[in-house]
Amino acid sequence: MKLALLDRRPPVATSDRLWTRDFALFFGARTVSLLGDAMLPVVAALAVGAIHGVSGVGYVLAIWTAPFVIFVLFGGVFADRVGARTMMIGADVVRILTQGVLAVAFLTGDPPLWLLLSASFLSGTAAAMFQPGVNGMVPLVAADPQRANGTLKVAEAATQVGGPVLAGLLMVLAGAGTVYAVDAGTFLLSALCLALVRIRPLARAGKPSTVLLDLRRGWSEFRSRSWMWSVILIWVLFGVLVFGPYIPLSSRLIGDRLGDVAYAWVMAGLGAGTVLGGLVAIRLRPARPLAAGGIAMSGFAFIPLSVALELPLPLLMAGHLVGGVAWAFWSVMWSTSVQTQVAPEVLNRVTAYEVAGSVAGMAVGQALVGPVLGIVDPRTLLFVATGVSLAVCVALLLTPPVRRLRRA
Repeated sequence: MKLALLDRRPPVATSDRLWTRDFALFFGARTVSLLGDAMLPVVAALAVGAIHGVSGVGYVLAIWTAPFVIFVLFGGVFADRVGARTMMIGADVVRILTQGVLAVAFLTGDPPLWLLLSASFLSGTAAAMFQPGVNGMVPLVAADPQRANGTLKVAEAATQVGGPVLAGLLMVLAGAGTVYAVDAGTFLLSALCLALVRIRPLARAGKPSTVLLDLRRGWSEFRSRSWMWSVILIWVLFGVLVFGPYIPLSSRLIGDRLGDVAYAWVMAGLGAGTVLGGLVAIRLRPARPLAAGGIAMSGFAFIPLSVALELPLPLLMAGHLVGGVAWAFWSVMWSTSVQTQVAPEVLNRVTAYEVAGSVAGMAVGQALVGPVLGIVDPRTLLFVATGVSLAVCVALLLTPPVRRLRRA
């Protein structure tokens, strides 16, 4: 079955060299796009908060997440129907317009809340159209998906550190309008790079289809892979109890105890760990990638544990460094498994289902953390998150389809 899937995959690079022209362009597109994404939370918190308060920030961020969760499944369908690159370029064009409009609005005054919400909704919808195609593009531009995923993970970590810093500096030096203008520029560069990528289109079945039928086919493909839906079910629990609550809890506990600068250093430690984990994942090629990733994920427990124990700053950074390595290694093993185990003509749809499940769990965790804090101490929640992190690793290793999945 695996050989059949691989035989249907279209030709990609004929050498094992990673840095081909197409991969370099795709890498550039992803890097600048991720940089733009990383800038958004900072400018929203600072610029929107100064005009419309904390509630305005919450509304703007929530109205971005909601359409992403709702429309990401359709993004997978359309990416399979018209091509991942076409959908990604279209999504970038929409975000050029939304961020450009906000840049003009901030440069000329204080934009009303309805404009901010409208732009956020369109931007979130565009992100939903963009994201499923990322997985589908990697096998088309790289002969070695694992090396490609590891390299992309390193770039993602760098943008997660650099994006907020760049946004903060631009806010201080030039104001919110400039930040949004630069953000629009990142999506313009992404679209240009993607437009220059040369890939052979996938052969499509001649029989007619509809969006609903394509959604059903994607769900059928997703459901038929027990290793995949098992991981997503486990990941929903992880998102609700660990990944979703972690950011608001850690920022509060670290910031109140050691200051905002200390929290920035802790996030830098996490970013450094993610870079290191991506580099390790480029070199290490386990025969059972998800089993190896599950073992590695045990290191993620150091992140909530180090915050809950109220460790000094150097040990906090060390805990986040270890957790970042674990998270990056798992992410590369997971992405590579999806890309190499799923037929290319349905890869974007299947990716959409797994992304929707992962994001939904995180969104629920973020929404519940506020009410739960009214009755439970935040350190207790982080101790619970530590236990859940270890339980997730055990669950991954105890699930036979996950544990036994071999490299394709």
